[in-house]
Amino acid sequence: MPASAYTRAKQPEQVRRALLDCAADIAMDHGVSGVTVQAVAAAAGVTKGGLFHHFGSKQALIEGLFADLLARVDAEIDAAIAADPKPRGSFTRAYVNAVFIGKAFGFATPWAALSMVVVTDPSLRKLWNDWIKARLKRHRATDAAPEFQTVRLAADGAWLSFVTTGQTRMNADLRAVHDRLIEQTYRRR
Repeated sequence: MPASAYTRAKQPEQVRRALLDCAADIAMDHGVSGVTVQAVAAAAGVTKGGLFHHFGSKQALIEGLFADLLARVDAEIDAAIAADPKPRGSFTRAYVNAVFIGKAFGFATPWAALSMVVVTDPSLRKLWNDWIKARLKRHRATDAAPEFQTVRLAADGAWLSFVTTGQTRMNADLRAVHDRLIEQTYRRR
């Protein structure tokens, strides 16, 4: 057995991580349609069989990528909430920041490629719905007010506008929208 295969067999999490990272890179460069089993396996330096060991199908790979991105978004949002000195609206502020400038969820991330597929793919839509419902339930005490829902929906609208117009980075207009939405979370009604 070659040393690389032996080493790799002892590090399944590293292989899984490499597959997800390569799938994310391909999705960013070529969209979800570019995320093929062959392309991801080749980019990660594994066989298609190696990929199928970790993900039973292309759909499972896409779902795994989506779940991985949601876990990254969770970590980013949790860190922002922990650093926010004002509990009221902290989830909404963290969500808006994640949408606009986040490393996992922001405008220039693999999320852009996956976000449009969520609309048409029932399994990804369920993952998203389950994630957002759990987050809203978890932050009900601080972020249930209608004004916070309005801010989050506006952030989603900004995201959709960004993705569908083919922009590649945040401009001054979007920065102003971001700042206005964050400002809205500090207002008492």
